[in-house]
Amino acid sequence: MEVGAMGKMNVSHDMMLSLFAEMVLDESIRKYKEQVLYEEIDLALAKGDEDKFIALTTELKSLRLA
Repeated sequence: MEVGAMGKMNVSHDMMLSLFAEMVLDESIRKYKEQVLYEEIDLALAKGDEDKFIALTTELKSLRLA
């Protein structure tokens, strides 16, 4: 079965929408992880847990670089 120009455009459009949706989802997940890390960092500070604080801030930095 032959795909015409309109069919190719629809496939390209669908692929672009799918890619955009994936990007939005990835960004939402990253922001959620960042929020959780900030909360855990605050708890580590409140408890005076330096090791946990350093581990969490390192994780936060790597998340931001990804």
